[in-house]
Amino acid sequence: MPKKPLCGIDEAGRGPLAGSLVMAGVILKNPVEGLMDSKKLTEKKREALFPLVIENSGYHIVSFSAQEVDELGISKCLQKGLQSIQKHLPGAVYLFDGNSTFGVENIETMVKADDKIPEVSAASILAKVTRDREMIEMAEKYPEYGFEKHKGYGTKAHIEALVKYDRCEIHRKTFRVKGLDEPKLF
Repeated sequence: MPKKPLCGIDEAGRGPLAGSLVMAGVILKNPVEGLMDSKKLTEKKREALFPLVIENSGYHIVSFSAQEVDELGISKCLQKGLQSIQKHLPGAVYLFDGNSTFGVENIETMVKADDKIPEVSAASILAKVTRDREMIEMAEKYPEYGFEKHKGYGTKAHIEALVKYDRCEIHRKTFRVKGLDEPKLF
């Protein structure tokens, strides 16, 4: 019986205050040099690896908008993303970076898999680049937030912009922001 291919799975955007949650599954058909956890690569290097991963793999990218994250919650989005990847990349061994399967069967997990397993590193790169590109696009639509710099994460500059301008349509409404969501005491 032929060995099942390995499908590496990772996500980008679990913790930001704005933007989508993006998940990717990757089955490498050929080795790609230079793969590692996307967070350890420069933006330039991730952008260079992105088309190489696309050319040398079977892949599936799933995206959940801020609205969907608010409505379903992160866990349900991750669960649905894992199921979508299994559906679009059938017959593989699925390895998800982290320590939870979010109730999805036939998923193996490994903490720091994005730094150890090339398929998961590749998925990490596809998810991160896809999400970063979206945030750079959103920065043109909403220049006052500086999305091109912090990609929606809760940096000091982003929180200051939120306090000044409030949320826009791509902000997650269910994510509490210190200084914005506390009751005023005066």
